[in-house]
Amino acid sequence: METLYSAAAVVAAYLIGSLSFAVIFSKLMGLSDPRSYGSGNPGATNVLRSGNKAAAILTLVFDVLKGYVPVLLVLVYGPRVGLGVGTVAMVGLAAFLGHLWPVFFKFKGGKGVATAAGVLLAFNPWLGAATLLTFVIIVAFFRYVSLASIVAAVFAPFYQLLIWDANAIAGAIVVMSLLLVWRHSANIQKLLAGTESKLGQRAAGAHPPAKPHAKGSKP
Repeated sequence: METLYSAAAVVAAYLIGSLSFAVIFSKLMGLSDPRSYGSGNPGATNVLRSGNKAAAILTLVFDVLKGYVPVLLVLVYGPRVGLGVGTVAMVGLAAFLGHLWPVFFKFKGGKGVATAAGVLLAFNPWLGAATLLTFVIIVAFFRYVSLASIVAAVFAPFYQLLIWDANAIAGAIVVMSLLLVWRHSANIQKLLAGTESKLGQRAAGAHPPAKPHAKGSKP
């Protein structure tokens, strides 16, 4: 039964991770699909390029929660059915993979930064805080979210291995970090070329086209 519960938790986490809130909130708020402008990434940073801060904040919050909540539920209720640290690690990784390759959106997802942050915060609040602080410092100095994401992704497994345990959770963090850096390969090229967009920079095509005026109506 433990194997069944573990498998069910992992599948549920993947399905929750597959909810692309950048696309969902953009559609609900009448914005263009975030995959059609800017970096093409369905994430909070690209939604912010639409100029709609509310949509970006909602995307950020829910992308974090979809990584945080599945892990937290297993941590709280898992021990009752024999689920241990191995399942916790797999659930966190599954939620992250769901964001990268969402089954509900033709497996075309985002880079996973916010969801990874949620997973880390649930794994260990201190680890999550240290990684987020690294992210914030880089953003504050350089204004490049991509650069901050890469640096934080590189530091996260070192924090876990040097300060905490080298367990299954550490393995999940290493995999997430490697995937995060890989998903930012295009951003790395832009950073090297000096063409990467900074935080809050507006993107062309971020708004839906204006509807034509009806005949006889005033412009």
